[in-house]
Amino acid sequence: MSLGRRAAAEAVGTAFLLAAVVGSGIMGERLSGGSVAMALLANSSATGAALVALILTLGAAMNPLVTISDAFRQAIAWRDVPLLVAAQIGGAFVGVAAANAMFELPVVSFSQHVRAGSGQLLSEIIATFGLLLVVARAREPAFAVGGYIAAAYWFTASTSFANPAVTVARSMTDTFAGIRPADVGGFVAAQIVGASAAIAFGAWIGGKR
Repeated sequence: MSLGRRAAAEAVGTAFLLAAVVGSGIMGERLSGGSVAMALLANSSATGAALVALILTLGAAMNPLVTISDAFRQAIAWRDVPLLVAAQIGGAFVGVAAANAMFELPVVSFSQHVRAGSGQLLSEIIATFGLLLVVARAREPAFAVGGYIAAAYWFTASTSFANPAVTVARSMTDTFAGIRPADVGGFVAAQIVGASAAIAFGAWIGGKR
């Protein structure tokens, strides 16, 4: 595809991903009867399934760190990265706004959900390292990524954001999936650390299978 069409795929894919993340969080919380575990199960299942469907349909990365990793592996040109990342970030905000609107909430509402502490930051390093490794080496990336993120919701204290575009956009919804704006910077920094380690490790063990 042309760069413009790839950027459009990234924007649409990331918008639907965020609509799935935030919307399923809202629905899960409303239907779970106060059970956080049930809400998280709904949220993680919907997110994993959405990732599989969107990757198979659009072939989009929907994650700035995956796009940058692709450039390091020479899968895409570095000159394409800024537009693709901008499309991902823009799409993420549209997806959050759409999810809020679908559930008749304010289109933009800063989250009050505190996600801070060393455990949360370590979780984001580990979650992002694993995600970038899966993306680079999995034989069936769509199913591998969807399965990994659904699992990482449960084995990380942060519920595995592992995506700067997702992280920034989720600060704009005061719902189950939100993150307090003050905590965004720490999450993004941890994600960059995890991604950098994954890129280096992937290069050392031989790149993509």
